[in-house]
Parts: sequence; structure tokens; C-alpha cells
Amino acid sequence: MLKADALVLLVSSLSKTEKKTFRKNRKTTDYIVLYDIIEKEKNISLQDLKTKFEERRKNANFNIAVSYLYKLLLNNLLSLRENQDNHYFLFLNILKAKILFEKALYEEAFDMLKYIKEKAARMENYYALLYASRLELEYLLFVNLPNISETELLNLHFKVNEVLKNIRRINEQSSLFELLKHRIIYKGNIRSKKQKNSLIDLVISEISIINSSSVDNFETKKLHQLFQSNYLIHVGDYKSAIHSYHELNQLFEINKHLWTNPPFYYLYVLEGILDNLRSIKNYEKMTYFIEQLKNIRYYSSEFQANVKILIFLYELFPLLDKGDFKSSEQLLKQNNDAVLTKLNELNLARQAEVSLYITLIYIGLHNFKTARKTLKNIMIRGKSFYDFPLYRTIRLVNLIIQYEIGNEDVIRFESRSIKRELEKIEKAYQVEHLMLNFLNKPIKGMLPHQKEKMWKKIEPELQNIRNDIYEKQLLKYFDFTAWMESIICKIPLQEVLGCRFQ
Repeated sequence: MLKADALVLLVSSLSKTEKKTFRKNRKTTDYIVLYDIIEKEKNISLQDLKTKFEERRKNANFNIAVSYLYKLLLNNLLSLRENQDNHYFLFLNILKAKILFEKALYEEAFDMLKYIKEKAARMENYYALLYASRLELEYLLFVNLPNISETELLNLHFKVNEVLKNIRRINEQSSLFELLKHRIIYKGNIRSKKQKNSLIDLVISEISIINSSSVDNFETKKLHQLFQSNYLIHVGDYKSAIHSYHELNQLFEINKHLWTNPPFYYLYVLEGILDNLRSIKNYEKMTYFIEQLKNIRYYSSEFQANVKILIFLYELFPLLDKGDFKSSEQLLKQNNDAVLTKLNELNLARQAEVSLYITLIYIGLHNFKTARKTLKNIMIRGKSFYDFPLYRTIRLVNLIIQYEIGNEDVIRFESRSIKRELEKIEKAYQVEHLMLNFLNKPIKGMLPHQKEKMWKKIEPELQNIRNDIYEKQLLKYFDFTAWMESIICKIPLQEVLGCRFQ
């Protein structure tokens, strides 16, 4: 990614607090002029950005201004994170201890390292604890181990080894969880005893790690519950999986002192739980975890905006997935202040996601004018969203709108563009290829017997796509197979979706 591209995305992702802090008391310099242009012209192209900048700063170098502003913004964000996140705080203080030692302020450096070790131990940040502990030993050796007995030195070594055990246990459990997720993603839900046995090696290894170690901390408990709940979901033991999810949530609730500020990881865990429950269509059990989201009532306004958006989305999904578009629209109206007015406070990926689902509501209601308007901002800012996995899905949904309003020229042009991109990637979704071919056929002009013939040919293919675990990753956002069925069979989309939940 070009640095100018990255800079525009970085400025777009800043929260109100971050923008205010950065802009405060800064004089009008080259980089501030550049920042103001990006901030004001949110959808500006790189060429327009360069032109506007050079018009306002005749003798300035655009590339130098871009690099300097990019670096300055990162430093500013790092400074803000020091007071919000213990991980940033600890490692920045380690760097301060290094500076103190380099300046021969040995006593101050050792005091700083002692403080870091104590805080890292309380916060269970074993990587910071290891780094600070090894740095302390290195510095003690440099000053010839003053006033320290062999017993005390051995005790320091013992503590380092204990930290290493913790890190090794965390790494082993992380590796097993990552392997589990990989097999689930690429091999799918368990449908036979043979498939269940394909995960048994990971289960045995996980049990072995738990039984062979006395290490017991928040991170290992969290990883155990994540492994267990994901395994149980995918072998079909939903009751036990829900119980494991509750235990995982309780683990976070009783360890609030370990949360970052704001608690992004806890939010990520809740979203992961809700996403898994949605994937197995267990909407009833989602209610408890949505309530947990509602209980997060503090931290910054930007974080609260993200929480409210997640609440809206997971209250929307049961309605949208079942084709209840009228109730979906009503929910959107009820959440107008929490969703539409806060959209610009979200990062670009979340903006794209929310815009997509709002668009789907209007497609379901056959309000294609509003659907087009909702998605228009994402399509105009295509380069900003290009690297997001969701963007190809958004482009397909946009083609559905173009199909419904009869814009054949746009369909042909955009279809060719998407096909060229699909040729560059190793594995595209089958449904993407099928949709592109489908949209370019004269279906509206077909006679009933022609549509019947087409349906007999395409129905098995649609069924295979719905049963394919890889394809389900895309169909989770929108069931394109249901839309194709509704078009060929002339059945309202809400009926097609509703029938699949009966």
C-alpha cells in the first residue's frame, strides 16, 4: 500500500478524541495543511489530494509531508495508548528504563524495572515481565552484580524460568486453538464420527497441557474456554458449548482489572460468541450475550458507538436472516441515533459492514432507490475499502441493485472488473462465479418453461453451495442462493428465506 493511501485510511480511522488531541495547539505547517485537507475531504482521491496540497503549499514536497504526517500520527496514537492500555504502558516504560540506564542513571533504571515487573505480574503480561526481568539481569551484570548474593541471583533466574513456563503454556494452547480454527474453517462442521476423530489429536493435546501444568492464569483459562467452546459448537454439542461460552464471559467479568481501556478484546470475544451462535442459528441464546454488551456502559464515546452498533447488528441478524424485512426496518428506525448518526465514528471496515446490512434491508423491501443510496458512499470510496474481504460481497450486492433497477451497462462493466480480480486470487467462492454469470443472463425476458428448465439445472448447484463450509463464509453475509431462487421462481425473497427456518 502506498504511504499516501495508508495516510488517508489512518486519518479516516481516527476517533474524535484522537483528532482533537492531534490538532490541538498546532500551527499551520505543511503537514497540518495536508491533514486538514484529508480530514475535510473524506472521499478525496490521491491525485486530488496532491493537487490541493500543492496549490496551498507552493514550495512544499508532497511525499515528505505525507511521510512526516504519517509518522507523527502514529507517535501521537502511541502516546494516547500509553494511558489507555497496560501493554503499551509497560513496553514504553521498558524503553524509558533503557534510556535511563544508557544515561548512567542506574538506580533510577533499576527502580523503573522493579515497578514494571510488579505491574506486569499484576496484569499477567508475561512478555513484558520476561523482557523487564532479563533486562534487569543484563544491567546487573553490566555493573558487576553489586550487593547481590548468589541465592538472590538464583531466585531471579528461577522467576524468569517460571515466566518462560507461563509463556510456553500460553503459546502451546494458542497453537492448538489456531489449528482447531483452521480445521473448522477449511473442513467444516462435524457430520460423522470419522470427521470428529480428525480433531481428537487436538483435544488430547489440549487436555494433556491442562493436566501436566500447574500454571493457572487468565490467559490460559481464556484459551481453554475458547478452544472448548469452538470444538463443542462444531461437533454439535450446542448445550455444552453455550455453557462454555457463559464460563468464558464470567472469566472476563471477574477479571475486569485485566481489561484494557477500552476493553476491545472483551468486545471481540463477545462478538465472536455471537457470531458463532448466529452461524448455528441459535438466536435465542444470543440474547444473553447481547445483554452483556448492553452492560458495558463506560469508556469513550467512540467505543460506546462500536458497542451500540454491535447490539444493533446482532438484534438485526435474526430478523434479516429469516427474511423479516419489515421488522428489520422498524429496528433500524428505533436505532437511528445509535447507528446512522454514529456511522462516521466507526472504522472503515465496520462502516462497510453496517452499510451492507442496511442496504440488504431495503433490498428486501424492494426499496432499491434507498438501497442504492445507502451503498453509494462505499462504492464511491472503493479504494479505501478495496483490501477488506467484505468489499467483494458489497460489489455483488450492488450488482443486485443494478439488476433490479435494470441498469445492464453497469452490470456488464462491473462484472468484467470483478471477474478480472477473481482470476488473480487462488480460490474464489463458487457463488461469486455463479452470481456473475446469472446477472448477465436475460432472465427477465424468459418464458415460464425456460425459467423452469433453468431452475432444474441450477437448483442442485445452489444446494451444493449452501452445504459447502467454504461457501457458507460468504453466504453468512447474504444468502445469494436465496435471491437467485426468488428471481427464477418469482417468489418474494422474504418467503424463500423464511422457508429455510421453518
